[in-house]
Amino acid sequence: MGTPPGEAPDPWSSSTPSSGGGPANSRTLSGNVKLSGRSGPGSISGTVGPGSDGPGTGRSGRRGSSRGMLGMGMVMVPPVPYRDPSEAVMRNPVVSEKNRFCGNCGEKVGRSRGEQPGRTEGFCRKCGTQFSFTPKLSPGDRVGGQYEVLGCLAHGGLGWIYLARDRNVNDRWVVLKGLLNSGDAEAHKAAAAERAFLSEVEHPNIVKIINFSQHPDPRTGIPGGHIVMEYVGGKSLRELLIERREDDPDAVLPVDQVIAYGLEALRALGYLHSRGLLYCDFKPDNVIQSEEQIKLIDLGGVRRMDDTVSPVYTTPGYRVTEDELRGPGPTVSADLYSVGRALAVLSFRFSFMREYPHSIPPRETVPLLQRFESYDRLLRRSVHSELELRFHDAGDMADQLTGVLREVLSELEGTPHPAPSTLFGGENFSTRSGVGAHDADRMLAPPAPTDAAALLPTPLVDRGDPASQHLRGFRALPPEELVPALRAMPAPTPETLLMLARALITLGRQGEAVDALQKFSEAVPGDWRTMWYLAVAELSTARFRDARDHFDELYDHLPGEAAPKLGLALACERTGELDTAAHQYRTVWNTDHSFVSAAFGLARVRLAQGDRDAAVAVLDRVPEMSSLHVHAQTALIAVLSARHPGTGAADFVEAGRRLERIGLDSESADRLAARVLESALVWLDGGGAAPGGGRLLDGPFTEKGVRTNLERRYRALAQRSTAASGRYELIDKANSLRPVTLL
Repeated sequence: MGTPPGEAPDPWSSSTPSSGGGPANSRTLSGNVKLSGRSGPGSISGTVGPGSDGPGTGRSGRRGSSRGMLGMGMVMVPPVPYRDPSEAVMRNPVVSEKNRFCGNCGEKVGRSRGEQPGRTEGFCRKCGTQFSFTPKLSPGDRVGGQYEVLGCLAHGGLGWIYLARDRNVNDRWVVLKGLLNSGDAEAHKAAAAERAFLSEVEHPNIVKIINFSQHPDPRTGIPGGHIVMEYVGGKSLRELLIERREDDPDAVLPVDQVIAYGLEALRALGYLHSRGLLYCDFKPDNVIQSEEQIKLIDLGGVRRMDDTVSPVYTTPGYRVTEDELRGPGPTVSADLYSVGRALAVLSFRFSFMREYPHSIPPRETVPLLQRFESYDRLLRRSVHSELELRFHDAGDMADQLTGVLREVLSELEGTPHPAPSTLFGGENFSTRSGVGAHDADRMLAPPAPTDAAALLPTPLVDRGDPASQHLRGFRALPPEELVPALRAMPAPTPETLLMLARALITLGRQGEAVDALQKFSEAVPGDWRTMWYLAVAELSTARFRDARDHFDELYDHLPGEAAPKLGLALACERTGELDTAAHQYRTVWNTDHSFVSAAFGLARVRLAQGDRDAAVAVLDRVPEMSSLHVHAQTALIAVLSARHPGTGAADFVEAGRRLERIGLDSESADRLAARVLESALVWLDGGGAAPGGGRLLDGPFTEKGVRTNLERRYRALAQRSTAASGRYELIDKANSLRPVTLL
């Protein structure tokens, strides 16, 4: 257990019973894209059709993910030393008056009147239920004749928590959790339920139950139950946050550390959910870090998913609205909602109890959220006011949070943190021409709509689809052959329909693609891939604003994925939203250098914004091992040698050096060299002065030297030309550029 010493003041730890219940129902997502049939878990609903808008949401648990230790080996989380149990005992175990509530109706009890202090025992004036806030065990008591009590550790919403030694098992430290109010029948039921649930739980991130023992109440002699749990020596996340605020009241935990905690918590919650259990009361108080491990403690609010009767114990500031608790009641989504709230509270300061009890402050008011847009979107999805738009699977949320962590670390550390996506393949970026001057121009121009759509990553095939193995053999087929092959299949599966839609989009047959998507949406209602392919189709047909809106909604739903950001950047580049395009390209590129299209996109946008140095810098970061490294260098050479107000001799010299290093074939090298030399000649003719003795592309950097070099390059190109007209044109060019000589 290991709750920290001292009481947990409201709002951090006052778990209060809420009305409501009901089975966890299936999760649907409503929107404006009309799809036939019932929406499924984590889904999108809407109408398939040109120009339609609708929210992007996602499928639950279509593919598992691998999450490791705290921080996943990427985050340096300071270890919390193991705490000596004897130092954790409270000296004066008293429940603060502001935390005294009736266990039955939630009414304030035990409050002071004037100068008279509040009573620690009595009856609720509203419902008559007896209350008692005094510890029932004293130092030296032996519970069950086995567990010797040392004192109180803390108190929670359901009971006092004591430290004891197990005299039957090597004097090991244990934690005893009793009832806050022995007269509260509901609390008795909750304690019994906690015992039953804990006995089934076995997970490294969840406190372990050891036993259940009874001890008579000193006032009534009635036996009271106590759960015996392992002692977890460490500090709660609430304590870690409070420690940071000792010197700065606005201090928070580092965002990468908070995300690391969130990932481990999601592992634990996912385990509980897989066993049909809901945690219900997730908050920083209930997560303890000891050494380099965290554990969920205080499972007093745990309940079965099909429990529609038991009271719901939650904490203000972290729980969903009362209306949601009344119906549909506690759900997996509500658990994940609480995780999102806790992440927000730990990573930035805001009035989460009063001003924003069920929402996140506007992004523009929180510097952290301004810097990390994907983190902002993840938090907003997790606490969305519409239940259908939230996360509905701990594994899905962890996958997206992992992607966000990689983006955050890439920004903080200045180095990429790539990893394969669990939902998408890699980008399909390639070149259709050779390397040279014309290729550089093409790489520095926005891709045609059909090319832009084609380069986007493709959603991975669901391996559970009956045709998944068969479809793997089709992936190498060109679209014109793939379409008839897919249509020849006797009973198209959902994955067959998606592959058909993609091929039809590539061929420009958008109407047929929409028909295939309609059939897919009827087979798998609400699947987010319907919206993905609609957005891709809109991009391919130059409906950039529609594509922009759909990619933006998909970004809301998949904040840790690169694909929606890349689609959004491509659309915004064409709508003139250059700042947004640059931001998305930069995020994708900085996180994963395998997305080379993002590098070219960012370079294009920087040039459009007039920042040539930034364009050069990003092109120069394309790795040498990339198949597009040479293309990036040719584009960089074109940028350096282009006419620009800031272009100088050093730029031409650098362009020449790079050209000599990249190892192009003779013809490509001569064509690109001619481009550099012609730009240099224009610069010289305009009054540019190269340094004395300088050289450019193995020739003197003077007007005569540049002209001589150009003549040689064009004559060499003419000799390689196979067409007579082209040969004559190149010879004429050489003659026009040759230096003037006096006879």
